[in-house]
Amino acid sequence: MSGNANEVPVVVITGAHPKLYNHDLAPVAPEGRTWGTFSLFAMWMSDVHSVGGYTFAASLFFLGLAGWQVLLSMIVGIAVVNYLMNLIGRPSQKYGIPYPVVARMSFGVMGANLAAMVRGIVGIVWYGVQTYFASKAVQVLVLTVAPSAASYGHNDIAGLSTLGWGCFLFMWFFQLVIFLSGMETIRKFIDFCGPVVYLVMFTLAGWMIYKTGLASFSMQLSEKTFTGLESVGLQANAAMLIVAYFAALLLNFGDFARFTESERTMKLGNFWGLPVNFIVFSIITVIVTGGSMKVFGEAIMDPVLIVDRINNPLVSIIGSITFIVATMGINIVANFVSPAYDIANLAPDKINFRLGGLITSILSVLVCPWLFVSSPHAITLFVSIFGAVLGPMFGIMVADYYVVKRQTIKVEDLYTLSPTGSLYFDGGWNRKALLALAVSGTLSIGLSLLGAFGIIFNVGDWGWLIGSASAALLYVALSQPAKQAASIPARI
Repeated sequence: MSGNANEVPVVVITGAHPKLYNHDLAPVAPEGRTWGTFSLFAMWMSDVHSVGGYTFAASLFFLGLAGWQVLLSMIVGIAVVNYLMNLIGRPSQKYGIPYPVVARMSFGVMGANLAAMVRGIVGIVWYGVQTYFASKAVQVLVLTVAPSAASYGHNDIAGLSTLGWGCFLFMWFFQLVIFLSGMETIRKFIDFCGPVVYLVMFTLAGWMIYKTGLASFSMQLSEKTFTGLESVGLQANAAMLIVAYFAALLLNFGDFARFTESERTMKLGNFWGLPVNFIVFSIITVIVTGGSMKVFGEAIMDPVLIVDRINNPLVSIIGSITFIVATMGINIVANFVSPAYDIANLAPDKINFRLGGLITSILSVLVCPWLFVSSPHAITLFVSIFGAVLGPMFGIMVADYYVVKRQTIKVEDLYTLSPTGSLYFDGGWNRKALLALAVSGTLSIGLSLLGAFGIIFNVGDWGWLIGSASAALLYVALSQPAKQAASIPARI
């Protein structure tokens, strides 16, 4: 076990190769499993209770479905997500290992670097984007407290004003300080983030009901309504949208599940944090959004703008701070922890979790997220190429662990480069997994790109399911042992 009081206790793997092992990638020891049901519940609150989560939930009620149809789609979609999270989280919870180490089971001890870096790149880019969005809320806060600061917002330095750079770097540094304090500090921070956003959202919902009256509340926000088969198709799309929304964490949820006390704790935390929390937050969202249509004469799908429109400085300050904290919560959960582990996995003997996080932070600035979000074409291309690969990787990992390996591995083989190790495959790479990823990834990316540019019917977020299912089926087929031909004795 690890003896450093400032570090999470881990299981020491005797004979582990330094290119595959460090303290942060080692299995978490039982005494290091400090995440209870509430911590996991709070983690999901941090992931859902964000400006992006609010906008996403509100958008589902504008699809042209009746309120009960949207709720049914939500229940189905989030129930699927809950089930899939439990599947991908089980090996990490059982063995106490993070996502890039779990990936070694299916891609090989060296091939896991490919799977880790794809997820890492997605996290780095979205980390920069979310930091930029949070800095916009900081800018609103600064201008509310000090209106004269507006004079610093008219110049341009590499795409941002002086005020914009100040707010962006403030958010960048603040998040980095929290992250570098370690996973226990992250747990305590997200224990705070999710609940505090609920407090403000409940207050907003109560204010909207007070202004409009409960009788005027409606879960039908779209003027256009679909019926029959069209509505069934829209419901299926809505459910799939929800699955796709959680696609990134469907890969690296193990980074958090490894710290949970037991599988039962993990499942309870997921149940309260996903189906229950997501539905409750969505209902509050539709109350606030629907109320904004009556109070302000238009549907406002950004809660920061709603707070700003109330035209009360104190409310604006409290609201802005709340949603800054909310964005930090989702950013750390969805976009910071994973790249830190993924980068550490590239060279464990030189890079630990904290250094991986520092590298993530630096790279998130270098991608210039303010320029990235200003180009819809760049976003479409990025999501199509990298997002479409997340599904196939999920399919391969789940099929490998549950179907091929039957939930049994030798932990020591996760950290050895010995050719006799069961996860060494061909020089550390599992060619079957790579072939399945290449074929299904090409299919998923191709359908996504062709649909995005109007060449074929747009499969939209169904690309995740297509890629995941095709990868799983192909990988299982490739992994079947070759049938030995019966030997027939030669006739004399």
